[in-house]
Amino acid sequence: MPQLRLIDARTSVTKEKILDTAESLFMEHGFEATGLRQITTVAGVNLAAVHYHFGSKEELFQAVLTRRLDPMNQERLELLDELERDAAGRPLTCESIIGAMFIPALTLARDEERGGKNFLRLLGRAYADPAPFIRQFLSRQYAPMIRRFKAAFGRTLPQLPAKELSWRLHFLMGAMSYTLAGTDVLKLISALDPAGTGNDELLLRRLGPFLVAGLQAPLVDLSELSAKPKNGRRVRSTHHV
Repeated sequence: MPQLRLIDARTSVTKEKILDTAESLFMEHGFEATGLRQITTVAGVNLAAVHYHFGSKEELFQAVLTRRLDPMNQERLELLDELERDAAGRPLTCESIIGAMFIPALTLARDEERGGKNFLRLLGRAYADPAPFIRQFLSRQYAPMIRRFKAAFGRTLPQLPAKELSWRLHFLMGAMSYTLAGTDVLKLISALDPAGTGNDELLLRRLGPFLVAGLQAPLVDLSELSAKPKNGRRVRSTHHV
């Protein structure tokens, strides 16, 4: 039994070493430009170990993302559940829902042991990657969390059609991802308010009103832009999104 525990411990260390190395290299070079042999060389393991633990490069990439995404999204859902219990059936404010999305991600960004900003930069790369399997994977991973938050926002913003709410949530996630993953943001905070660097509450208070304003903005009539062209001109439509 002691020998089996020792083998299990070594196996776990090897697996974590591969994940850590892959995370760093994928973040630096992107998925396509990072090869398995490059990962094994830096990690100091053989190729058989990668295939044993993860299979293909695609599966390794998914494992790298899942390791951080699943706990973060679970924390978001738990925080939203807590807020809804406290609200006792009343709609939450936009600010509180945004906080439930933002705080776990911000906590992850500050936690170097869980990947910190490097992981969020990798996640930013993954969003922009054209590989279909990455987009499909992210869509699956985020689906339960997005459904819950969309339902919460829907109760808070009943005037928004479902399609419009989906677009606004898409823009909200983009703004949050840039804020968390971009080094430019920390440089800006440092330049404008050196004492505020690393102050999570300050960052949330600056970003929150901007996001709330976008969510609560009046509906725009897009019917003319969405009409199909006819003889080189757009046809005005009475359909509203």
